Amino acid sequence: MTSQFLAPALRDGDEEVEQSLRPRRLADFVGQERIKEQLDVALQAAKARGEALDHVLLVGPPGLGKTTLATIIRWELDVGIRTVAGPALERKGDMAAILTGLDTKDVLFVDEIHRVNRAIEEILYPALEDFRLDIVVGQGAGARTLTLDLPPFTLVGATTRTGLLTTPLRDRFGMTFRLGYYEQSELASIVRRSAGILDVDIEDVAADEIALRARGTPRVANRILRRIRDVAEVRHAGAVTVDIAREALELLEVDEAGLERTDRELLSAIAHKFGGGPVGLSTLAVSLGEEPDTIEDVYEPFLLQLGFLQRTPRGRTITALGREHIGSSMPVEGLF
Repeated sequence: MTSQFLAPALRDGDEEVEQSLRPRRLADFVGQERIKEQLDVALQAAKARGEALDHVLLVGPPGLGKTTLATIIRWELDVGIRTVAGPALERKGDMAAILTGLDTKDVLFVDEIHRVNRAIEEILYPALEDFRLDIVVGQGAGARTLTLDLPPFTLVGATTRTGLLTTPLRDRFGMTFRLGYYEQSELASIVRRSAGILDVDIEDVAADEIALRARGTPRVANRILRRIRDVAEVRHAGAVTVDIAREALELLEVDEAGLERTDRELLSAIAHKFGGGPVGLSTLAVSLGEEPDTIEDVYEPFLLQLGFLQRTPRGRTITALGREHIGSSMPVEGLF
């Protein structure tokens, strides 16, 4: 089962709406104030010198704005952008074709860069440092290396797991920014801005309620807003009040802490199937019918931040706070 708010794949309509909600300028980007300040200085310096921006690594859980910041860098520099997912780069020729297609100062955004294979990394090293592409022609003793000059460009890499990046690749980024979860007030501002773009009439208290349950994540806040808009239009007059927001959140099975059904089932499995833990990640994944990477990258970060879950050398354990939450907010069986 996959959370409807955090699923990595979006329907075409959802993708279009999500793109429309993304700010294009750094001044419109809400939250991450220190990162914005540092990035603004770097952008202004690069534009003043007429140079390509130094390579940027964006780190953090899904939905915090890594892709948005990459597109903002593009718009602030007024250059082109090429976007590719790390796992899609399978052969050296794929990377070479992308690099030779870039124009001067363009942005190359590689999502999930920690999943780029070693062969692709070998292509990237000289490209990032010296803006050159080394191509080996022939085999054996007759092999020779051709060198192509590349235009200066900016690589923006996004990752949820810096520990999987090799040291040589990580060291070639001039700037590394770690995005953190958002405050409730920041999320409420994002919800109100998105509601304006979507032409949704929303009460401030309703925006606060959405922000409270959005897991500290703008992407989740925006997706909840869109689903609440559906409920408001289908069952009510269209405007979003706090009562309508709570009705929709109950329908969507999002509780007061922002946990969804899968989050609660994860905690319940540790508490009841495995005696509170410790339980290994692979065993937990099988019991939930999820992939280990999905549990580790999507569900666990927020549960760890809330103090509901612990990672130990022997496996995952549920904390007293986690037990209290699944015991007091709703029954363990037959949730909602």
